[in-house]
Amino acid sequence: MTKTKLLLLGMILVSFSPLNAMTPEAKGLDIAQKIDAHDQGWGSQVANVVMVLRNRHGQESKRKMVIKSLEDTIKGDDMGDKALTLFKTPKDVKGTSFLSFTHTEGPDEQWLYLPALRRVKQIASDNKSGPFMGSEFAFEDISTQEVGKYTYKFLRDEFINKEAGFVFERYPVDKKSGYTKQVVWVDAIEYRIHKIDFYNRRNAFFKTLTYERYAKYTKNIWRPSKMAMVNHITGKSTELIWNNYAFNKKLSVRDFDKNALKRLK
Repeated sequence: MTKTKLLLLGMILVSFSPLNAMTPEAKGLDIAQKIDAHDQGWGSQVANVVMVLRNRHGQESKRKMVIKSLEDTIKGDDMGDKALTLFKTPKDVKGTSFLSFTHTEGPDEQWLYLPALRRVKQIASDNKSGPFMGSEFAFEDISTQEVGKYTYKFLRDEFINKEAGFVFERYPVDKKSGYTKQVVWVDAIEYRIHKIDFYNRRNAFFKTLTYERYAKYTKNIWRPSKMAMVNHITGKSTELIWNNYAFNKKLSVRDFDKNALKRLK
């Protein structure tokens, strides 16, 4: 069977799936739940990340970070995943650290340590739509996107990078979100997100985030090698280049202590 016929068969199977008996809202929620279910069991994660910031003229600057994450494995409570980011270079941001506690419902908790101020600052809910460290990622973009933080609506079946997939909308429950909606493209096999279009509070097309060069790691966990956020209003962009993923490292909740942020190196 040719590749084209296989792709067409994939789309036919998707179109006749039980999902199509659902309302658009129920179908969108079901897809979101499958995305979440396919990203379970990674335990803990450490990765080296290069942040590339570009202005509208193409001039760029780079920052190097280490990001550690701890998966929430206690079902039924309100806590989600935890993530800790430590900036290593350049000199003007070295030692800056960021800690995020995701909640399955309600506002996330986030703290930022700036060495120049020598104090830990909690990010207020009103400020989570603001830029993270001058990048095109908002504070709310870099938290785990828990299913309960949105309502959903399925839009259509669509090929994504030559694979069968879905397109759906999700609408933030938090009234303080910087977005009115997000349009999400996800493949129908591994349920990996490939693209998100963001619409701002004026419901204007605002930003696009693409996930590129996925690779499969432990327990069928997939991770992208590159995440690129483009701001369509300012012309600026930010890339996150991920390297050296390591899973199931010996991390515990004690490694994600806001009181220890200023001691990280």
